[in-house]
Amino acid sequence: MTYDITYTTKTKTLIDNLKSVCANFGLGNDGNEFKIITQVFLYKFLNDKFRYEVKRIKPEFADVADFSQTLSELSEEEYGLIMDLLDENVPRLQPYQHISHLYNTQTAANFAKTFDDTLRDISIQNASVFSIKSFSGAKDKLFDELSQFITDTSQRDDFCRALINKLFEFSFEESFEDYFDQKYDFFKDIFEYLIKDYNSDSGGKYAEYYTPNAVARIIADVLVTKSVKNVRCYDPSVGSGSLLMSLAHKIGEKNCTIYSEDISQKSSTMLRLNLVLNNLTHSIPNIIKTNTIKEPYYLDSYKFDYIVSNPPFKLDFSEFVTDLETDRFKERFFAGIPNVPKAKKESMAIYLLFIQHIMYSLSDTGKAAIVLPTGFITAQSGIEKKIRERLIDKGWLRGVISMPSNIFASTGTNVSVLFIDKKANSEQILLMDASKLGTTVKEGKNQRTVLSPEEEALIVKTFNEVKAVEDLSVVVTKEDIIAKNHSFSAGQYFEVKIEYIDITPEDFAAKMQDFETNLQDLFAESKRLETEIQNNLKGLRYE
Repeated sequence: MTYDITYTTKTKTLIDNLKSVCANFGLGNDGNEFKIITQVFLYKFLNDKFRYEVKRIKPEFADVADFSQTLSELSEEEYGLIMDLLDENVPRLQPYQHISHLYNTQTAANFAKTFDDTLRDISIQNASVFSIKSFSGAKDKLFDELSQFITDTSQRDDFCRALINKLFEFSFEESFEDYFDQKYDFFKDIFEYLIKDYNSDSGGKYAEYYTPNAVARIIADVLVTKSVKNVRCYDPSVGSGSLLMSLAHKIGEKNCTIYSEDISQKSSTMLRLNLVLNNLTHSIPNIIKTNTIKEPYYLDSYKFDYIVSNPPFKLDFSEFVTDLETDRFKERFFAGIPNVPKAKKESMAIYLLFIQHIMYSLSDTGKAAIVLPTGFITAQSGIEKKIRERLIDKGWLRGVISMPSNIFASTGTNVSVLFIDKKANSEQILLMDASKLGTTVKEGKNQRTVLSPEEEALIVKTFNEVKAVEDLSVVVTKEDIIAKNHSFSAGQYFEVKIEYIDITPEDFAAKMQDFETNLQDLFAESKRLETEIQNNLKGLRYE
């Protein structure tokens, strides 16, 4: 795993600089600030990716002073040949679309229009590779007209100039080019850094919570234990895609195709950027913005080899709950639909629908890992128990890992990871209680539990070797789980231990003498208190 802290720090600096520009023009913490920063960040990346790939084809361009000027001096035939040699997943840019060209022409009149037109042209030329589809099939734009977010038209030219200057400064000092052959695991941290101001605990019912790196790595290492090729990987509630990214890195980007669904446009936009950064551009057409529960895009198209998900636990879906109760949903939601409460509709357990959807979407040899509230693994009745019963009856349960408290900084909910395998061994199911592992650290106002690399390795090794470790894990059978009312909690299977200490008859006599002496003292104190209370009561008078 490559994890370049220096580069991560510099990239965060670029994000801070772009946020500073937005703040200077009245867009600090504005709803449009997120769009501006992410799209400008993507524009910068596409510039560097194109330049990197062209230099691989034309090594003589490596040391040219002005890359866009050098390209503009090529004949149409020479330029066309370079475009033909580029991989189909590499962005296509014209010389006038480069950051350096815009930087050199920023003093021209109507620069904001030039800036917007440049981004629009890039969108059109690269729509087939970089656009995201919705359930209806409509495709989004790669870039918006960013200057339009400035309501004062007299400030638009200066706003766009400020953005280009920040990008050019970064391009001159640092480039993404040295990192295109690396694994971009570090981007998960950059992503959380970028959206932290837009996604706090007070962000309302659609606030999104992101899977910690440690959990994502553990899931990937447990799911992928051997070399595989040509597999389909899917996340029905994808968010930023950190689970899919870790899974793809473990499998190998060229050995898998990514599929995803999410109702959030913000998540879909950021996942696109994540796929570009992680050498998974070929999977961008498979990003679908949709309501996975009500309108699943892939339900009748594919069954998946690997599914990972950290679904929303609670969400108000009362507006379409009646649609889910029709006959066409019965097979998928075999265990039932959560009831609509009279109060607190936002507490509806939508994660139970995602678990059932994932079970339905697995191939005959499929594997899945689902992050869920720990309460699911011990619920004595209801939909939770029906799902657990189905997993046991089918022989699909591989195991469960109960994670430490506060492993998610943004929520205090205790979580466990449920591992499903259509080819699981019903005689060796691994249940693990990792709640005592980790170190508590402070992150702003929140406390978070962080697992060390050694603890991560212990969890993965123990799980994959199906090994019982005292106070950590237990290996059980299908019959054991049925006998425990289908509980998936490791703690309910741990052996109860009574410690015995050998002592001599003399030691025993001495301990008994101590007990007798203590009892006599206590009895004497009790009598004294009894006498004192009686005397006090006799002294009470009515007045």
